[in-house]
Amino acid sequence: MSDSISMFPRAWIPYGAWGSSFFPAWQTSALAEVNIGQFAGEAMNRILGLRRVPKSELEYLVIGSTIPWHWKFWNAPLVASCLGVRIPGFHLEQACATGLQAVIHAAAEVQSGSHDVVGVLTFDRTSDSPVGVFPERRAHRRTMALCDVWDNFGFDPAAGQAMIATAGNAARKHGLDRREVEELVLCRYQQYFDAKASGFLDRVLVPLDVLNAQGRLLGRIDADLGVRRITRDGLRAMRELDTCVTTGLQTHAADGMAALLVTTRDKAQQLSPRPEIAIQCVAKAEARAHPALMPEAPTLAVQKLLAKTGLTLADVAVVKSHNPFAVNDAIFAKVMGYDWRNMNRSGCSLVWGHPQGPTLTRLLIEGLEEAVDRGGGLMLLFGCAAGDVGIAALFRVSEGGRSQ
Repeated sequence: MSDSISMFPRAWIPYGAWGSSFFPAWQTSALAEVNIGQFAGEAMNRILGLRRVPKSELEYLVIGSTIPWHWKFWNAPLVASCLGVRIPGFHLEQACATGLQAVIHAAAEVQSGSHDVVGVLTFDRTSDSPVGVFPERRAHRRTMALCDVWDNFGFDPAAGQAMIATAGNAARKHGLDRREVEELVLCRYQQYFDAKASGFLDRVLVPLDVLNAQGRLLGRIDADLGVRRITRDGLRAMRELDTCVTTGLQTHAADGMAALLVTTRDKAQQLSPRPEIAIQCVAKAEARAHPALMPEAPTLAVQKLLAKTGLTLADVAVVKSHNPFAVNDAIFAKVMGYDWRNMNRSGCSLVWGHPQGPTLTRLLIEGLEEAVDRGGGLMLLFGCAAGDVGIAALFRVSEGGRSQ
């Protein structure tokens, strides 16, 4: 594939100069006790140290999170200080798509020539999310309304339904069978446990200590707390909350962070522990489904991306998806004529949880590692975001100068 296809010919990701925390489920670990922005900055410092990447190389920082945290007003420059560098930067958010959008925006910074080495740091803490107090200026009385992240999970004001209802709507529209969706979920869990047993996840996930304000150890994050062992009979016995949706057929809220770098090709070779591996940002697309049909949107984004690049799924070596509901993957497989067994072979958010901000960043790192294992090729990553929006992106991995 020629560079002419790439929207970001100048933007490359140094292989191995990345890492993610484990994703403990909501309220299951010491991450529920910390300022997640500060923790994420300190964690990125630790990851870069382990990867032997000098943090002094960073020129700019793009951070992404969706849940308010103390000092969020000061965003990336403050987090950079926690990382130990004094550099500019900015914050962005787009619900579940945040982790991928942060990478794309970093690629745009490099592509424009504004900066040559951009750090991407995404994080979120669903545990103990703050409650906002908003004045209602249009009411007869200037009443105060309370709102937190769980209210947003439960209701989309544009579509008038909860996200779980959009999964049921989409499942009915596409005539999905619950038993097939359950088989898909069993496959996803086995993929995760296989990747864990093989040591694959050790290349992505970094155990991290959590300290309190006095520097005392609160705990160590060294497991995806919340991942369960499931059975076919156990899934079958669960009460259906909506069509093809049970507690076992959807993800769970979690906490965590993930980080990587985007830079020029020369710098990527300099900063990577394996400079013979080249990773290029190729292209991205977004699409919006009809109201209350969120699980369709990622597939629409993939169709748009493939049409834009002139590629097909046969050209793609690795397919990774963010799947808060198993029906997301089932719809993609049905519409695209793609075997869902060939997706998410190293794990996915359906299993290990969904902190929002870092979810797609971790998926990206896993997918790139998988592409390296396969000797190179195109890696497709896609997922949903709030408001019936889907996002998709392509990355090209070349090893030893060849791309398959």
